[in-house]
Amino acid sequence: MATFISHSPEETLALGEAWGRLATTGWILGLSGDLGAGKTQLVRGVARGLGVTSRVQSPSFALVHEYREGRLPLAHLDLYRLDTPAQVVAAGLEQYLTAPEGIAVIEWVERWPDLFLPGSVRKQTRLRRVSIESMGETDRRIVYEDSGP
Repeated sequence: MATFISHSPEETLALGEAWGRLATTGWILGLSGDLGAGKTQLVRGVARGLGVTSRVQSPSFALVHEYREGRLPLAHLDLYRLDTPAQVVAAGLEQYLTAPEGIAVIEWVERWPDLFLPGSVRKQTRLRRVSIESMGETDRRIVYEDSGP
């Protein structure tokens, strides 16, 4: 488990950008944190690190935004409006959570608790569980842990 303290939205963006540069096919990042914690800012950084040039917005109402112009396809999901794993499946999002074509970044991942259970994803999938906690107006504690190859 690792901890990163971000003192600004720019630092959060830079962390995500570094992760995007390291990303490989099949990587899933599951983000948890309160509203306004910086989840979408982190995703913007991941997109930038992948070479995505489109404007990255939260997919709260669309549930998923796909960005294909980068080095790898990026699926950005937001499960905020879904209450159960059954609703995730009914919305057709399971494919992004179990076998992403490129990488998937999932906001409100706690709405899909089974994602981190053994056998829930392909063996070659790398999972990174990320928790973002506000520590003040701009400071954030970002704790993350990897599982998988």
